[in-house]
Amino acid sequence: MEIFYIIIFFFLGACMGSFYTVVGLRLPKKEKFINSRSHCDSCDHVLSLLDMVPIVSYFLLGKKCRYCKKRIDGLSTYMEFFTGVLFSLAYYRFGFSFELFTALGIVSMLTIISVSDITYFVIPDEILIFFTGYFLIISTLSEGVMMSLFHLLSGLTLFGFMYLIMLLGNAVFKKETLGGGDIKLMFVVGLILHPFLGLVVIFIASFLALPISLIILWKKKQHLVPFGPFLITAFLFVYFTKIDMLTIIQFIRSF
Repeated sequence: MEIFYIIIFFFLGACMGSFYTVVGLRLPKKEKFINSRSHCDSCDHVLSLLDMVPIVSYFLLGKKCRYCKKRIDGLSTYMEFFTGVLFSLAYYRFGFSFELFTALGIVSMLTIISVSDITYFVIPDEILIFFTGYFLIISTLSEGVMMSLFHLLSGLTLFGFMYLIMLLGNAVFKKETLGGGDIKLMFVVGLILHPFLGLVVIFIASFLALPISLIILWKKKQHLVPFGPFLITAFLFVYFTKIDMLTIIQFIRSF
């Protein structure tokens, strides 16, 4: 029975990953993504259901549009697969619980933010506002109003800390070092994690971003690297592993 639910969550995640990719691509451009039909980016032909089966259609069509034969961007397929895997992992890790709903929310936010930040270097405010409300509702239902207020305070603390990092970085490097979306994203992170663990998220994200940034700089001579996907990936890692402050302190003392 367990494997059945894991498979179900994979297919659910793959379907949602397709939708989240559309949201991430269209929302920053103020395009409709709910009532409008999906279409080919090259020829604008409206796609049928057979053209949009998550993961499968991409390979059955030979990675090309069935109508204009232009190559299809594989971004949506990658996001469908990874969202499916992460949905399955969330169920496997938390089962049917409030934590599962929180984990699915983090994965969903990860997918949308990754698409929009990688494509446009933008984290839409609408996404952050939506998930702020979502996480506060989950927190209130599972822990009560007082804990939700504590989580709000935690979010404001991480927001302020990230803002100070931006000011320091701007002063040292004489240019913009962090986007406003990254700072607001840390507010959302604080709604779930203790401020100390939020700092761990920033550290892990920076550790992940440094080598990749150097590679991009070397290969593409590009100085602008989206930090949002690294933050949300680190957030996902800390939440899924359930690392606590005591474990981190003991780890530091072991050196």
